[in-house]
Amino acid sequence: MKTTPLTPVHESLKAKMVDFGGFYMPVQYTSIIEEHNAVRSSAGIFDVSHMSEITVKGKDAAAYIYNLVTNDISTATENQIMYSPMCYEHGGCVDDLLIYKNNDEDFLIIANASNTDKDYEWMLNNAYGYSVKIENVSNEYGQIALQGPTAQTLLQQITEFDLDTIPFYRFRKNIDLSGICALVSRTGYTGEDGFEIYIKADHTEYLFKKLLDLGAVPCGLGARDTLRFEAALPLYGHELSDKITPLNAGLKSFVKFEKTDFIGKSALAEQAQQGLDVRSAGLEMIDRGIPRNGYELFNESNDKIGYVTSGSTCPSLNKNCALGLITLEYAKIGNIIYVDIRGKKLKSVVVKKPFYNKKYKK
Repeated sequence: MKTTPLTPVHESLKAKMVDFGGFYMPVQYTSIIEEHNAVRSSAGIFDVSHMSEITVKGKDAAAYIYNLVTNDISTATENQIMYSPMCYEHGGCVDDLLIYKNNDEDFLIIANASNTDKDYEWMLNNAYGYSVKIENVSNEYGQIALQGPTAQTLLQQITEFDLDTIPFYRFRKNIDLSGICALVSRTGYTGEDGFEIYIKADHTEYLFKKLLDLGAVPCGLGARDTLRFEAALPLYGHELSDKITPLNAGLKSFVKFEKTDFIGKSALAEQAQQGLDVRSAGLEMIDRGIPRNGYELFNESNDKIGYVTSGSTCPSLNKNCALGLITLEYAKIGNIIYVDIRGKKLKSVVVKKPFYNKKYKK
């Protein structure tokens, strides 16, 4: 398994370590619920150094990315971040990305760790005819996520830069954090205000420990998943995949059909015109039981109508919920859906997403 610059820290804190996408990562330090609640109430800190960083530079960088992804990067300003699916020609997702725009000739793309090699190859293979240089620089970076309502107050203690001047989905480079040069963005994957911090790999341990000393609670992948799930944020391999399009996943707002072209446009346009057969919906359990990924969903006539893509207890809400890919006619709010949990058909109801009201600072 691959390690991150923070592996020694996780081990010293007696974290429970697991294989996650080929990386040796902490799933929890104390308990998932304690860590989850820390992010909702104060500030949690995550090692996200496993995420991949790919740079795209050159005079055609903006045009290349415009064609590569479904969202419209031409509308982004400097120091802005844009979320976008990246699709195959048939409309399924290669991955979902965060695109950091330095300028029209310089971009940083953040991709999911388990997709790094696949994404990088796809990007190289679709660069023909563009004057661009694409580099996988993941090993050069450490990445820390500081998330929660007190994240800004905590981070402000180690910098003279006014963090209040970084709006949601914006970033600033060359910020001094306790003597370390960092890229700081107001982004995250928890439904809370917070920051993602990019530094040189060999500076990561110092900064992580500094933030721990200031009171940040170390959090593992378990809490990261329950937090993103409550906020109904998609996870690649669950809500998105090479077989699940952005339209099926409920991400139509990130698919800009008015663009002249992008990879997968014709297939997605055809899907939109013909109408969806299935789409993502939120479920709240009525009967006692925790739905899990892969559990089958049924209507009142016992016909199979879909499956759970993610399911969990929602610690902030004291409810059991699921995200499911459901036949369109049954995916309406208020419909009763039955979840097969270990051979028992348990009742749930379709509810509005997200389950938890996001607390982003706009």
